Amino acid sequence: MKDLEELALAMPQATNEISDDGRPSYSVHGKYFCFHRRPRPDAVDEKTGERLEDVLVFRVEGQDVKELILADGRGIFFTTPHWNGYPAVLIQISSLRRLKKAELRDLVVDAWLTRAQKRVAKAWLAENESD
Repeated sequence: MKDLEELALAMPQATNEISDDGRPSYSVHGKYFCFHRRPRPDAVDEKTGERLEDVLVFRVEGQDVKELILADGRGIFFTTPHWNGYPAVLIQISSLRRLKKAELRDLVVDAWLTRAQKRVAKAWLAENESD
C-alpha cells in the first residue's frame, strides 16, 4: 500500500482522501481512479464466504483493456457482477505483492489517465513518454 500511495500521489493533481474507517481513495479533480472499497456481498472469500475487506478498484480505459487485464494468468485481478460493464478491475491488497513495482506503476498511471483532464494527461505523457 505504501508503493500504491507513493505512485498515486506522484501523479499530477492527484489527491488522497481517507474514509472514516481508514480506506484510501485516490482522485484527480474529484474523480476516483483508485480506491479501497468497503466490503460488499459480491466479493467474498471462496473458502470462508466472508466479505473481502481488502479490495482495491482501479479504473481502466475500457472493456477491452479490462478483459486483457482479467486474462492475466496469475489470477491477481478479478471482477464481480456489480462491476460488469464498468471500466474497472479489482485486486486484493494482499495480492499487490505479486505485482512488480513497474506493473503497479503502469496500473496507477493508466487509471489516472482515465480520469485526468485531457490537457494535464497530455502534458504528463509528453514529459514521461520514454518511461
